[in-house]
Amino acid sequence: MGYLDRIKENGVVAIIRGADPKNILHIAKALHEGGIQTLEITVETPKVMTLIESVRTEYPDLIVGAGTVLDPETARAAILAGSQFIFSPTVNEETIRLTKRYGVISIPGALTPTEILTAYEHGADVIKVFPANIYGPGYLKDVHGPLPHIPLMPTGGIDLHNVGDYIQTGAVAVGLGSALVNTKKEMTDEYFEDLTQKSKSFVEAVRKAREV
Repeated sequence: MGYLDRIKENGVVAIIRGADPKNILHIAKALHEGGIQTLEITVETPKVMTLIESVRTEYPDLIVGAGTVLDPETARAAILAGSQFIFSPTVNEETIRLTKRYGVISIPGALTPTEILTAYEHGADVIKVFPANIYGPGYLKDVHGPLPHIPLMPTGGIDLHNVGDYIQTGAVAVGLGSALVNTKKEMTDEYFEDLTQKSKSFVEAVRKAREV
């Protein structure tokens, strides 16, 4: 199974933003033990390229990518560091083209139908609907009406209360930020245990929503 199929099958992308570099491997371990298979490390994280390499080395069965990638130069650096997908908050056509040139999964962020279609026509594999909480789960259903062939991954404002609604309205996966990985909390053993349990809960919620 390819990386993209695995991302869709697991249905959850954990977004690590604002973490202290020394905690990244501990966070990755907790997510991995909770059943999360895909994690994104945002590029403003200090030493992010080294961290991508380290997580891939330590947990080779995880799918690791770079997030908040705004330009092709950053995308290339992340890919050379081992990033298996590139997440962006916006549609940058040059970034999509470079990512696909290297054979890496491209997941740009878009909101309107025009942005979503533009990103897909330029080669994006999945469109990150961001910020999803602006319009809610029903928006995905409405977009899928005229654009049923475009895979959508809502990100922003998703939690255990609404994740099932997004899956049931057509999301192939969801991006989870602070609702899962809250880097503002103190990184203790208790925190990591809680993170593992949260991960299990989200994975299970996605599974149950798909069975409905």
